[in-house]
Amino acid sequence: MVYTISGVRLPRLPSIKSSSLPSFSEDRRSNAVSFPLRKESRSSGKVFARKPSHDSESSSLATSASEKLGGHQSDNSSAVTDQVELRETVSEDTQVQDQTSALSTSGGQNYKANIASMSESFVQEGGQRRIPPPGDGKKIYDIDPMLNSHHGHLDYRYGQYKKLREEIDKNEGGLEAFSRGYEIFGFTRSTTGITYREWAPGAKAASLIGDFNNWNSKADVMTRNEFGVWEIFLPNDADGSPAIPHGSRVKIRMDTPSGIKDSIPAWIKYSVQAPGEIPYNGVYYDPAEEDKHVFKHPRPKRPKSLRIYESHVGMSSTEPMINTYANFRDDVLPRIKKLGYNAVQIMAIQEHSYYASFGYHVTNFFAPSSRFGTPDDLKSLIDKAHELGLVVLMDIVHSHASKNTLDGLNMFDGTDGQYFHSGTRGYHWMWDSRLFNYGSWEVLRYLLSNARWWLEEYKFDGFRFDGVTSMMYTHHGLQVEFTGNYNEYFGYSTDVDAVVYLMLVNDMIHGLYPEAIVVGEDVSGMPAFCIPVQDGGVGFDYRLHMAVADKWIELLKKRDEDWQVGDIVFTLTNRRWGEKCVVYAESHDQALVGDKTIAFWLMDKDMYDFMAVDRQATPRVDRGIALHKMIRLITMGLGGEGYLNFMGNEFGHPEWIDFPRTDQHLPDGRVIPGNNGSYDKCRRRFDLGDAEYLRYHGLQEFDRAMQHLEENYGFMTSEHQYISCKDEGDRVIVFERGNLVFVFNFHWTNSYSDYRIGCSVPGKYKIVLDSDDSLFGGFNRLDDSAEFFTSDGRYDDRPCSFMVYAPCRTAVVYAAVEGDEDSSLVPISLVPEDV
Repeated sequence: MVYTISGVRLPRLPSIKSSSLPSFSEDRRSNAVSFPLRKESRSSGKVFARKPSHDSESSSLATSASEKLGGHQSDNSSAVTDQVELRETVSEDTQVQDQTSALSTSGGQNYKANIASMSESFVQEGGQRRIPPPGDGKKIYDIDPMLNSHHGHLDYRYGQYKKLREEIDKNEGGLEAFSRGYEIFGFTRSTTGITYREWAPGAKAASLIGDFNNWNSKADVMTRNEFGVWEIFLPNDADGSPAIPHGSRVKIRMDTPSGIKDSIPAWIKYSVQAPGEIPYNGVYYDPAEEDKHVFKHPRPKRPKSLRIYESHVGMSSTEPMINTYANFRDDVLPRIKKLGYNAVQIMAIQEHSYYASFGYHVTNFFAPSSRFGTPDDLKSLIDKAHELGLVVLMDIVHSHASKNTLDGLNMFDGTDGQYFHSGTRGYHWMWDSRLFNYGSWEVLRYLLSNARWWLEEYKFDGFRFDGVTSMMYTHHGLQVEFTGNYNEYFGYSTDVDAVVYLMLVNDMIHGLYPEAIVVGEDVSGMPAFCIPVQDGGVGFDYRLHMAVADKWIELLKKRDEDWQVGDIVFTLTNRRWGEKCVVYAESHDQALVGDKTIAFWLMDKDMYDFMAVDRQATPRVDRGIALHKMIRLITMGLGGEGYLNFMGNEFGHPEWIDFPRTDQHLPDGRVIPGNNGSYDKCRRRFDLGDAEYLRYHGLQEFDRAMQHLEENYGFMTSEHQYISCKDEGDRVIVFERGNLVFVFNFHWTNSYSDYRIGCSVPGKYKIVLDSDDSLFGGFNRLDDSAEFFTSDGRYDDRPCSFMVYAPCRTAVVYAAVEGDEDSSLVPISLVPEDV
């Protein structure tokens, strides 16, 4: 009997549980021919890796390269007798390998040949892309002279970055080659067979097991080099077919300091959870050529202004189910395009065994989540997005990892500090996860290669790096309030190793893919975060402006009378000059169970009974619909150079997100109730936004109009921004952004006739977006065909002005009309559906 999981054929075999692991000497191949280990063929390839550095609380990048090459001494004295045979084989093979390959800290001939071969193939595939050498890192002082008072820290940081680039050039052939670790580690296939390599310096013995050898730990024993890299070569079968069939489950069995363990290969490209089993299994994924997706559409050009639709494939169905890459491709991508967004950010791509972690407890970093389909299904999704002109950003997690030991990186080789800091420094107490040691050579190889893998193999157009604040500080931003004092950013609490890694990965991404977009999730306000690395910055393109969403929740807990428009303006504009931000009113964070979306804060339970357009709305619903539109527009209009919305929030999704959960029994006897494994709240009710008989439709149409307004006028990236009015008495905000004038009246009852507003361009103005339009669920109190003419004379410190009608709880956008060109000026509410 076989079963198919996401297109991979898996034979039904007994579950492999840690409590019943066979010893290395146990032969689980029943009634099968015994194949002897072929040392000559299976140890033919060699690989260089840095010897593991000893973890410490100090910055490991502050030490010299030679100090980072201390070897790992395995203690074999505790060997059990049934493992002696394997140990002797490993020792013998290692001696053979050492005799045939003299590896040194500068690389070794085989390794250098490997790198040269990789570089040559890279040139043949389409021209070598070059990562520019480091600059002098001094421009940040011209951009922000206040940084001069911290030049000691910043110069040291940049010096560490330059030193590391030099070491990579010397030992690895450059950052371009160093970031292609996936071509050496994990499973690689050649015309003659399959090579599998794994860095596991703490392991005392290792063998490759799986369906292909009936999980026999003696059949395919691996050899180790002096740098802790284990290797085996599996030649093709006699008929030329690979020794490991496509779809075979695979693991590496190791004798480690903490005992025998089976692990999913760290560089695995696909892993699945078979029906009825708890732990995941690695899968050797190598479909036939005719079954591989071939990309047909080029990457879109990088948009000048970024309008991101944040999404999650699994919860993107209207039905209570886990959705698929294919359904997302066919149903959700066209919706995103129609709404007017130009980028889709996809969460939870990297494999994570715990669905409710929202994809943030990653177990397999190179594998796309198998819950949603196969790797080729994901490629098809991205190809379709490119056909629609959408750039695709991946929510990448390099800030921490799952603490799972069965299917993740934790305790991979039986030691606490292989990929992570050992001890308390390697544990995030709030996230219950492991923290990477960014000062480790092989961790740098792994993470840099991981970022490149998603760009190369899947054609992602960039990333949103999660949890960057946690990375950059040893306190991880926990129980710390950032006030903007520069001493908070440049001191002993800064994790220089992590910041240098971020500089490296941004340099690598932008060097290889100049059009790539990289967004960093940082709440601290780290100066120079979005300044190029060569100028001394961290190198991100955008910072997530996270304070804005918190401000809206803070205000929504108050009465309207207690809102201060000056406070709103300050929060929206409080960002560093010259460093771009992606702003949002709410993201997935505000949609999770235990929190409330903006729509739910505004309308609460009335959303369930009073959203039909043929039924009288309650005052709470009327207020909620009006403020929902105003909050989103002023956030986009004043808050940043990019905008983000989490799927469903564009129409005020009525439900929070609650992943399927069962009851959790704690050691102290307490029980945390679950939801009976229900998917009812783990979906998106797009049908509500599409239903013209519901008020949700008006909110969705307003969001669509808002996106198209930005597309037409490009106001988010305009250098011209001027706030001319923030009247606390009238509750009115007026500002110019680009060629547009925005007028917001937040007063709950007062509407103002003949209200004079200042502007910079004289002439005629017309309405291009009106939140009170009946199409958007408003009261239609304005005439969108009206024309407004300016008067000379300064007003609100502007050279001219015009008078408008400003209804209560309404936002209106005006555009200047040049000459007789107003015939081409179409109110955004009249944009046809197919635009």
